[in-house]
Amino acid sequence: MNSLVVLRGAPAGHAAHVARNAGVPFDAAWVEPLRVNLAAVERRTATLGTRRTVKKDAQAAWLLKAVTCIDLTTLNGDDTEGRVRRLCMKARHPVRADLLEALGMTPNRITTGAVCVYHRFVAAAVDALAGSGIPVAAVSTGFPAGLNPHELKLREIEASVADGAGEIDIVVTREHVLTGNWRALYDEVREFRAACGDAHLKAILATGDIGVLSNVAKASMVCMMAGADFIKTSTGKEGTNATLDVSLVMVRMIREYRERTGALVGFKPAGGVSNAKTALAYQILMKEELGRSWLEPELFRFGASSLLADIERQLEHYVSGRYSAFNRHPVA
Repeated sequence: MNSLVVLRGAPAGHAAHVARNAGVPFDAAWVEPLRVNLAAVERRTATLGTRRTVKKDAQAAWLLKAVTCIDLTTLNGDDTEGRVRRLCMKARHPVRADLLEALGMTPNRITTGAVCVYHRFVAAAVDALAGSGIPVAAVSTGFPAGLNPHELKLREIEASVADGAGEIDIVVTREHVLTGNWRALYDEVREFRAACGDAHLKAILATGDIGVLSNVAKASMVCMMAGADFIKTSTGKEGTNATLDVSLVMVRMIREYRERTGALVGFKPAGGVSNAKTALAYQILMKEELGRSWLEPELFRFGASSLLADIERQLEHYVSGRYSAFNRHPVA
């Protein structure tokens, strides 16, 4: 079997480093006119799994690329340091060595994009990932509800950065979105970004809680104006998490922000992305709407845990022609 050379790095012209989004001064004229045509959104997303498909070698390559874009996540009340350290080991070696050898990928180093944990486990994850180059992402600002006092939210961010987190996944105050208080949302996220220092800020919109798609569009734009390096759909704890409809609206806002400012902002669907077929649909969305650069972990992440097991299972089917049980592909 030929090596899947498409995975051996970004094509010419695709830099490994993406400049931080500095943000821009708040301007309500960028936000208030935004409207979303739901019927048009649904027509567009309905075509993602039908107009374009990837099969055989191409599908295996896309799925390996998806692995490198996973924020391997554990955000449970019964998390322990031992579980987090096992998760970090899986992040270092997300695909079984025999499968990588069969795919012709043994000279290549495949890791996940990051490991995402609560603040309590940041230091342990940083220690477990030392020397790997895999960043630790910490959920913050009173995750998942985001209802802690503002000053406490800032201290939580600063504490996670001090413990070594390279990325901070913040939760916006839903009330600001639901009441249309866009300036308050901008000021909040701006202060969160300042507290992050050199750590990248990923703004969670909790799209399942903020109502109509026009709110999603406006909140996306405001968070980017305030300096978010990524915008993220969900905490994974809402009744409805990532959907293709919501994601299309968010990536269209990323495109508009790029056209206005030249800045590149990343996108992270989280919650509900649990199988390889769904991951491929999101990759197609990113490729068609934003271009090849948004298939790299610098600009695209999946917030997921069970997704990795299904991708590894699909890769084993590609190699052997047989499906194996999920329990043969433990996440950690």
